[in-house]
Amino acid sequence: MKQYLDMCRYILEHGEDRPDRTGTGTRSVFGYQTRYDLREGFPLLTTKKMYLRPIAEELLWFIKGDTNIKYLVDRNVKIWNEWPYEDFKKSEDFNGETLEEFVEKIKNDDEFAKKHGNLGPVYGAQWRNFNNEGTDQLVKLIDSLKNNPFSRRHIISAWNPSQVDEMALPPCHTLMQFYVSSDKKYLSCQLYQRSADTFLGVPFNIASYALLTCMLAQVCGYEPKEFIHTIGDAHIYKNHFDVVKTQIEREPLPLPHLVLNKDIDNLFDFKIEDIKLEGYQSHGPLKGKVSV
Repeated sequence: MKQYLDMCRYILEHGEDRPDRTGTGTRSVFGYQTRYDLREGFPLLTTKKMYLRPIAEELLWFIKGDTNIKYLVDRNVKIWNEWPYEDFKKSEDFNGETLEEFVEKIKNDDEFAKKHGNLGPVYGAQWRNFNNEGTDQLVKLIDSLKNNPFSRRHIISAWNPSQVDEMALPPCHTLMQFYVSSDKKYLSCQLYQRSADTFLGVPFNIASYALLTCMLAQVCGYEPKEFIHTIGDAHIYKNHFDVVKTQIEREPLPLPHLVLNKDIDNLFDFKIEDIKLEGYQSHGPLKGKVSV
């Protein structure tokens, strides 16, 4: 994962300081690409402690087409909680609840969760029912990968201009394209990400789309080869500068290996227990505040 550390270093040394929507401020570069060979191991960052389970749970949530945080809350995955909470604070139902109290209500009150836990038509909605018109991009992709491997249209888009304003957070990872090798042996994926929180978000994104590539490769009869990450605005928040400097001084450790349940031949049949990681070792955890 030296590629990731090189990106962090490049942003700190060559980026421009810019204001941003959250008010935190960033140092940013426009246009950066990294490549990860999935045959060499699974690209879960080793220079800080990470956990595959929340990454996999979020991906399974996307694949389901779900857009309500209750699925994640019930599995103690916290990554999306702040955005619906900020909307809840603006509603007439808000009575001074803390974020923790809000999450408890999502967990224990189905009606509350239905009303206040929905994020709008974010990733899962676009992947499985684009523009709410019945287009299942994942089903079409799988059929195309199996039956028309050399197509240049193996694409899934999460960016839908007509619905962006209805989303709690417009998609950061906006478009992915897949590529089958000429010998029909390998599957690769390139992700275009319009905006990337390099310290907190990018390690999560790399692992998530690498995992999706491995899962698709298995169910479509290929082996995973490469994940290519192309970023538009690659930024480090100013309140992350010190922790990023700590991280880039750490030496990357050997990559772990992803183990999927080989009996699964349908993407929509994967469950969390079918996804395991072997041999993961890392440096200690590093913390940073999420800018919402």
